[in-house]
Amino acid sequence: MADDEQDYVEERLAREVVMWLTTVRSDGQPQTSPVWFVWDGQSFLIYSIPRSQKVPNIRANPKVSLNLDGDGMGGGIVTIEGEARIDDGAPKAHEEETYADKYRQLIKEMGAEPEPFAKEYSTAIRVIPTRRRIYR
Repeated sequence: MADDEQDYVEERLAREVVMWLTTVRSDGQPQTSPVWFVWDGQSFLIYSIPRSQKVPNIRANPKVSLNLDGDGMGGGIVTIEGEARIDDGAPKAHEEETYADKYRQLIKEMGAEPEPFAKEYSTAIRVIPTRRRIYR
């Protein structure tokens, strides 16, 4: 990836609050969900409610895609394909500093506190990217 494209993707990943995670159900139906995330330069960390359909989807088929919204005119779209896994060793959402800092205010605006939020969103999902595409 050219340096300017890499810089563009990194800037978007640092700035964006929501991205779209697509998993595939056991019957082959794709399922897309908005998720909060952090990017550490190597992988994405996403927290989910354990009973969410994305959890068994990932356990059965780790191939996923992540997408950032575009500019409303067909440009500015970033798609990332990757391999996902349930990360039982990840810290809880309120203990993961980057995640907690990024979403603290939004959690508060939802009328929640970080620790109860982390109890509800207790399943950590780690996504390792395998391919990126940019539509500018």
